[in-house]
Amino acid sequence: MGFGEEDPDAARSNMLLAVKLGILSETMLFGALFAAYFVIRSESPGWPPVAGFERPALLLPGLDMVLLVASSGTMLWTVRSARSGDRSGIRRWIGLTLLLGVIFIIIQGFEFATNGFGLDAGTFGSTFYVLTGFHGAHVLAGLGLMAIVVRRANRGLVSAEHHTIVEATSYYWYFVAAAGVFLFATLYVL
Repeated sequence: MGFGEEDPDAARSNMLLAVKLGILSETMLFGALFAAYFVIRSESPGWPPVAGFERPALLLPGLDMVLLVASSGTMLWTVRSARSGDRSGIRRWIGLTLLLGVIFIIIQGFEFATNGFGLDAGTFGSTFYVLTGFHGAHVLAGLGLMAIVVRRANRGLVSAEHHTIVEATSYYWYFVAAAGVFLFATLYVL
């Protein structure tokens, strides 16, 4: 390699390491939010703490979790298609993953609009919306990354040799899905 030339394998490795470190920092941030939630909840005499206040129903959030877990599977197929150089498979699977993510956001927006409580509904309302809103923002960021993958795939820039963006996006999406499952278990099931 000459002066100024970059080793493609090192560049790929560095990009994926950067994504993993970014996910680690996001994990710590989510961890801090969950820790705060559990501390607040443990110090509350009842949960939710407002008399007559009911937690949201499980149907819509449960459907959202099914969609998010399913989208992890379609993202896996996106990565497999990219590794094998199947360009139509990349577009098909990333498109389906993107669609499932958009449906997730629509359902979350509908849930927010129909919950019957807002951010101002005491400790429970504020922690609920901070956690779910923060996760929703991460889903939107993942959709943005997928849109970049779609654009690059449509331009023929994703192949068996050049699919780092697909892998990096998949790492992020798996993190978002895992955080969503933990969030669902914490806010709706416990």
